[in-house]
Amino acid sequence: MHSRGWLEERTSSAATGRNFKAAIEAGPVPALIAECKQRSPSGGELVPDYDVGRIVAAFEHAGASAISVLTNEDDFGGQVEDLLLARRACSLPLLRKDFLLDEEEMAESRAGGADCVLLIARIHGESRLKEMCAAAHEQGLQVLLELYSDSELEGALRAQPDLLGINQRNLDTLEIDDAIFQRVAPLVPEGLPLVAESGVGTRGQMLAAARAGARAVLAGESLLRAPDLEVKVRELLGR
Repeated sequence: MHSRGWLEERTSSAATGRNFKAAIEAGPVPALIAECKQRSPSGGELVPDYDVGRIVAAFEHAGASAISVLTNEDDFGGQVEDLLLARRACSLPLLRKDFLLDEEEMAESRAGGADCVLLIARIHGESRLKEMCAAAHEQGLQVLLELYSDSELEGALRAQPDLLGINQRNLDTLEIDDAIFQRVAPLVPEGLPLVAESGVGTRGQMLAAARAGARAVLAGESLLRAPDLEVKVRELLGR
């Protein structure tokens, strides 16, 4: 966690926020949130020569609508400073993806250059989830609230997130099951953009997610493992 002085200095000089939700809604169906990370628990090392600026610039050039930046160091090899590197290298809105636990991390996210933060329903109880969403909104951040089970949906909706993510990866086994999205999506009220997370690596899977109700798809490993990032992004987008 950064010092309060660092937070105050960076927040006061932070650029005007970019509208993450609006970028998704203005994109193709489904829009692509391209993820930047060095490694993952399920995939191991993804990018030996990890260059955040190069990666996000390639994502933007190829047509991604928004960028997800992993800032968790232990599991993904990221850091908060990666947000600033990404912000300097592209004009797309940025999602800070991490296991965020307290209000100070909302201020840190804003100061670091995020426009949106990921909150995970299973980490917080319902009342705490509301507090965290409110803290993010107070900082001028939007919230992508991630759930895995339909049992988490009611509490997630009460927290009033800006977007709702449905993770197709079983967080206990790390296996992919796209039936999770298909089961939960019909239960979500209209007007709340849905994001299908994990397990999408082909154009066919993109279109299947859209048919099931996804306004956007978040993809990372399939992009980062590709020999050419831009070619892979265009493939997913059908370009």
